Amino acid sequence: MHPCFVVFVDLSAGAARAAHYAALLGAPRQVRLELVNVCQAPMLSSELAFVPMPYVARLQADADAALQELAEDLPVAAGASVLMPPLTDAVQQAITRFHPLLLAMGLSAEPGLLDQLLNNQALPVLRATHRPLLLVPEAGPPPAMPRRVLVAVDGEHFAFGEAALALAPLLASWQADFSVVHVRPALDGEAEPAGQYMRVGEPLRQLMPSATAPQLYDADDPAATILRAHAELQADLLILIARPRSFLGRLFHRSVTAQVLRGSSVPVLLLPAHGPGVPDWMPSLS
Repeated sequence: MHPCFVVFVDLSAGAARAAHYAALLGAPRQVRLELVNVCQAPMLSSELAFVPMPYVARLQADADAALQELAEDLPVAAGASVLMPPLTDAVQQAITRFHPLLLAMGLSAEPGLLDQLLNNQALPVLRATHRPLLLVPEAGPPPAMPRRVLVAVDGEHFAFGEAALALAPLLASWQADFSVVHVRPALDGEAEPAGQYMRVGEPLRQLMPSATAPQLYDADDPAATILRAHAELQADLLILIARPRSFLGRLFHRSVTAQVLRGSSVPVLLLPAHGPGVPDWMPSLS
């Protein structure tokens, strides 16, 4: 059986863009796509209860037809499903049914809608799955195979789990140049302890086919520094490390990850990782 990506779509132009980009990424490994539309039934309030509106069946049929049309327009074979339960339950259903390598969704270009998506969709998906999550901006260059991939790390130790390491053959199939940017702050005039990249480099060697020597960036603002490195290196895909607190604790809109997503014109791949507590000299990038 070929590996699978699950792409959550809402039938918008941004969702179609995310589906086309996911199709390109998976093509070298013959990845099949499963498009999933989580269709929430509108509800009418009454004094007694909330009752579904009578045209729910028609709503689902229309969504299914539009989803099939999108699947047929993709350059690879794709399935299409309309799921009706709440988002978290729908995500779990999709994972149980399709066993995807990664999940993908589009990002709105509107700041308010972006924040809503991050907090109400992306964060619940991360919490529910701890699987790689590809986020594709609505506005940006046309979908194309990545040629320059930027991986941003800090000095905090981490280790990839099985879900992230399963992407190694996929990353190798892109035949892209991988660059590592090590963002290190200077606190009170003192640079981060030497050799920290060596401590975090081993997990990357398990995952990436090859990479240039890490470029060091001293940063008071990690998110702005990552975006500056992206511009300087002309990367067409960003990879960020998402640690458990990104899934379970921190507010997504306060994280460096979310700040990068707001400023990035290229897709961002979040890789789940785990590690110990944050050293007192190193702020988190996740």
